[in-house]
Amino acid sequence: MNDPLKALLDAGVLNISKFPENSRYHGVSITTLAQSNQEPIAYLKRRFVPSPERFAVIQEHTVVEGDRVDNLAAQYLGDPELYWRLCDANGVMRPDELTEITGDRVAITLPEGVPGESDG
Repeated sequence: MNDPLKALLDAGVLNISKFPENSRYHGVSITTLAQSNQEPIAYLKRRFVPSPERFAVIQEHTVVEGDRVDNLAAQYLGDPELYWRLCDANGVMRPDELTEITGDRVAITLPEGVPGESDG
């Protein structure tokens, strides 16, 4: 049987996702679900959201009316597509949670696992 998907998977070509470096899925492995008498299904392995304690806070932003998480990511991290780093660092699942309440504080952090000045 000539199955191109199986050939790619067996060769290890699809074992790491090809998402861009600014994607939360960059480096997440791809695996397959084998089913009897059916084509295998390729899928991304689960990405576990890191604990906020794994992030070194470098400053905080106080939410004002009209703030959007993508604009905060652009302002503080230099890339609006890195909004997910703000979500991870602040322990939220829905991006809108970060900016829905005026006066809330949003932690601006280094990337996960990068030690801050006090973290040694």
